[in-house]
Amino acid sequence: MIVQQTLTQLRAMKLDGMAAVLEEQINFPTSATLSFEDRMALLVQGESAYRDNRRLTRLLAKAKLKYAQACLEDLDTRHNRGLDTRLVATLSQGQWINQAQTLLICGPTGVGKTWLACAFAQKACRLGKSVLYARVPRLLEELRIARGDGSHKRRLIALAKLDVLLLDDWALQPLEKYGRDDLLEVLDDRAERRATIITAQLPTEHWHAWIGEPTIADAILDRLHHRAHRVTLKGESLRRARGSKNAPSDLT
Repeated sequence: MIVQQTLTQLRAMKLDGMAAVLEEQINFPTSATLSFEDRMALLVQGESAYRDNRRLTRLLAKAKLKYAQACLEDLDTRHNRGLDTRLVATLSQGQWINQAQTLLICGPTGVGKTWLACAFAQKACRLGKSVLYARVPRLLEELRIARGDGSHKRRLIALAKLDVLLLDDWALQPLEKYGRDDLLEVLDDRAERRATIITAQLPTEHWHAWIGEPTIADAILDRLHHRAHRVTLKGESLRRARGSKNAPSDLT
């Protein structure tokens, strides 16, 4: 009876992880051989793990990653895609996020840019960082609509607060004036404050021409290239390898 009351009180206080571990200890008689201190430590560890898992689930849901299951541990390095494994290992530690740096991932279609970007973003979530995945064409259209419904400023503020913003399909479509202006606003808010990931088929040397207006292009590229890490993938589309028993796991 007392145990049941304790479990009810723990859940009422939202200590569900601790309650779950206590139930396990009750159901396994061998737990009685542990000291009070050891059993208490297990309760605290259980609550901590429970909260970490809930936070990760919440962060991943909000991130809306295109490949939510992508993780760096599953990265296939056997295929010759030009991956610098030492750079990937360094970036996986997450210091580039804390230092508000930019990660530029370029390469032809199908070589795994988006998957790799999502894997870095998923790692950021595991580090407790807020993340959002957005395709550049769709984001710019949403910001254009936001100009008309009065939510534009609020949307820009929300983007600026994100620890990591993943901009996929950069330079995929021609850029309108409103798009140039919004890209500058988004990146200016993040420069040296928050980390950004960009994936693009178009090589970086052609981005100035894609942006179009020289002054804005200079401003955007200055903010992007400052303290940026570059990953350039190469090779044929991995999508062609689907169905092959030797196909890499990160087919994107």
